[in-house]
Amino acid sequence: MRDLVKKILPIATASVVLAACGGGSEDSQAEGGESEDSQAGGEEQLSGQVSIDGSSTVFPIIEAVSEEFIAEQPDIQAPVGVSGTGGGMNRFVAGETDLSNASREMLEEEKQEAEENGVEFIELELAYDGLSVVVNPENDWVDYLTVEELQKIWTDEDVETWADIRDEWPEEEIEFFSPGTDSGTYDYWSEVILEDSNMRRDAQLSEDDNVLVNGVAGSRNGFGYFGYAYYIENTDKLKIVPIEGENGVVEPTEETINSGEYAPLSRPVYTYVNTESLQRPEVLAYVNYLNEVVGELALEVGYINSPAESYESNQEKIDEATNN
Repeated sequence: MRDLVKKILPIATASVVLAACGGGSEDSQAEGGESEDSQAGGEEQLSGQVSIDGSSTVFPIIEAVSEEFIAEQPDIQAPVGVSGTGGGMNRFVAGETDLSNASREMLEEEKQEAEENGVEFIELELAYDGLSVVVNPENDWVDYLTVEELQKIWTDEDVETWADIRDEWPEEEIEFFSPGTDSGTYDYWSEVILEDSNMRRDAQLSEDDNVLVNGVAGSRNGFGYFGYAYYIENTDKLKIVPIEGENGVVEPTEETINSGEYAPLSRPVYTYVNTESLQRPEVLAYVNYLNEVVGELALEVGYINSPAESYESNQEKIDEATNN
């Protein structure tokens, strides 16, 4: 378990009522009230398994939810797989999993495959993440990058050294680290930075964001990107790079991600729920619990919680899917 996840206070008994997911930003989010539904199934003890897979970016949030949930419902198993957004979606639309975590919205072709397989689902917004561009702490020359420079760097293989980006930077060869092609982070990066051009072939790809963290941290000329939470968890190993976009030069923070100022690299993250699975009491209890606490736990593990209205909308979807 990651250090930040360990900071989450354990729940002593199943009668403890968790605070509802509230606001992390005074401007845009309000604190929610308490609810009996925030307990993991109330006082009723359930059993069974909840099958969860998908995004490595979303993993820390859902891992925290599962840890708290099984503390109250120890007879339910809720392990969280990490096969990437695309890999998780392949399983989900085939009806193999109950929940699929995603760092992007479901693609049209995935929706079509789900329909063909008779898989109905609901989409729940969990939190906000900001893609973080990072370099090694020994790198004292990169002060910021523009969106245009990022596009050139990650698509033009003639860019080999820092001097190929800006003349005043050193002629030292860059080592590139990127999420793998099954990652929703890769998909989002491809859309907003690569603009669907091909990623440079010499980038080292991994579905595991910790591999990317260690790659950049282990090389003076390391250069990569991944979710904001992985930067926050490793600030002693990494240097964040502010990005110049439509709002000027902006560094990702809780405030700039939530407000949309950190554009175009801020985005919501999701989980998708098989509505047939919601007919099983253990899955319904898990999903209700998740929606009540995910905003609070997202903050604990380095993400930005969504506005209270998003969680209210999620609950309406859950209730409608279960005819409550």
